[in-house]
Amino acid sequence: MGWLWWFGLALVLGVIELLTVDLTFLMLAGGAAAGGLAGALGAPFWVQIIVAVIVAVLLLVLVRPMAVDKLRKSTPEAVTNVRAHVGRTATVISDVTERSGRVKLEGEVWSARTAAPGQMLAAGTTAVVMSIDGATAIVAPQVQDQPHQPYGQPGPGY
Repeated sequence: MGWLWWFGLALVLGVIELLTVDLTFLMLAGGAAAGGLAGALGAPFWVQIIVAVIVAVLLLVLVRPMAVDKLRKSTPEAVTNVRAHVGRTATVISDVTERSGRVKLEGEVWSARTAAPGQMLAAGTTAVVMSIDGATAIVAPQVQDQPHQPYGQPGPGY
């Protein structure tokens, strides 16, 4: 009946893996399942422990690095937190200089300063977030396309 405890442990480790997605707990769950299989086949408890440890270590050392590499290659990099704001547009709500200012970015008001020294963005203009420094958005003026040439500059000979 001890083998049921091993499979219960494997199940708990599998649930933890679902929360972390690190593949470490999945490998430990594989070791626990191997220990449970050894117990179901009638092995003594000390053999079950040895089987569980050996299988878990082999999975961690041999399988996990390849699985993590494959997972990273198949999963797109999701930009989150402050890195997600870089490249977004913001509306200047208080004149932005190289020292201070305020912008509205994704519905939130951020302190801001310009990326270039000596530059000033007037209230009401649109800016692009170049980077985030702490709780301050570093912004630059948004480049506007010319309305009479919406598809860019014409090529030579036009």
